[in-house]
Amino acid sequence: MSEIGGEMRVRSWLFAPGDSEKKMAKATAGPADMVIFDLEDAVAEDEKPTSRRLISAFLSDIPESGRRRLWVRINPLDGPHALADLAAVMPARPGGIMLPKARGRGDVELLDHYLCALEVASDIELGSTKVIVLVTETAEAMFTTGDYQGAPRVIALTWGAEDLADAVGASENRDPDGGYAFTYQLARSLCLLGAAAAGVAPIDTIQGDFTDLDGLRARAEQVRRDGYLGMLAIHPAQVEVINEAFSPSTSELEAAQEIVDLFASNPGVGAIGYRGAMLDRPHLARAEALLAARRRP
Repeated sequence: MSEIGGEMRVRSWLFAPGDSEKKMAKATAGPADMVIFDLEDAVAEDEKPTSRRLISAFLSDIPESGRRRLWVRINPLDGPHALADLAAVMPARPGGIMLPKARGRGDVELLDHYLCALEVASDIELGSTKVIVLVTETAEAMFTTGDYQGAPRVIALTWGAEDLADAVGASENRDPDGGYAFTYQLARSLCLLGAAAAGVAPIDTIQGDFTDLDGLRARAEQVRRDGYLGMLAIHPAQVEVINEAFSPSTSELEAAQEIVDLFASNPGVGAIGYRGAMLDRPHLARAEALLAARRRP
C-alpha cells in the first residue's frame, strides 16, 4: 500500500461479512490493503442489529493505529438502516465508509453531514473518516459518475454489476463468452472516467468466482492496463493475486526509470525517440507517477 495524491493507493479491498467475527478476524489478519466489514448485502435483514454490535466491538478491540485499513460498508442512504449503521460503528473509529447504491454527489454530501455530526460526538478529527463510493449500482447513478470532483471525503470510486442488472431488469449481465455485456462494460468505463475526473482512485468490482484465480489474474492485469488502481475481493484467496497484479514489476520500473532518465538527459525536448517509437510528455508523466508510487510508503 502506497500513497497517491496525498491519499492511499490501495490495491486490494477485501469484504468480510459483519455477522461473522471469525471471518472479520481472518480478513484483518491477511494481506489485504483494506478490509471492508459488510453490513449490506452479506448480512440478512434480521441480523443487521447484531452485526452492527459485532463490528463495533471488533473495531474497538483493535489498536487505533490498526483501524485505518478497516472500513465498513453501510446500507444505502435511502433505506431504513444507514443511520443506525453509522451511529453504531462511528464511535469505534473505522478507517472509512463504503457508500453503496449512491445516486450521485448529493448522497455523498448527505453522508458527509452525518459523518461530521458523528465525528464531533465521538471526538474524532473532523473530516478524517474517508469514503469510497459505489457509483453504478442504480440506473440513475450511471448518469452521475462524473459529478464527484471535490466531493467531501471521497478517495475512491468503484462500481457494481449485480445490483445494476437488478435495477434494469436484466436476467443476465454476461455475454455468451463470459465477458460483461455492453451496459456493464459501460459502467466500468464510466467509473474509471469519473474517478479520473474527480482525481480519486478507480477500483474495479469483484470477481464472483473466487476459485478462478487465473481468470482473476488476467482480468486484474487488464483493468490495471486500462487505468484501474485496485480491485474489490470477496475471498481471502483473491487478495495475493490482486496485490501482485496491481504492483509494478521490476521490468516496468526499469523501463519507467529509463524513460525518466532519457528526458532528463534531453531537457526541453517535447518528444524523443525510444526503442523505435516516439515518446512525448504524457509518457514521461506516466513513468514519473509509477516511480513515485513505488517510493511512497
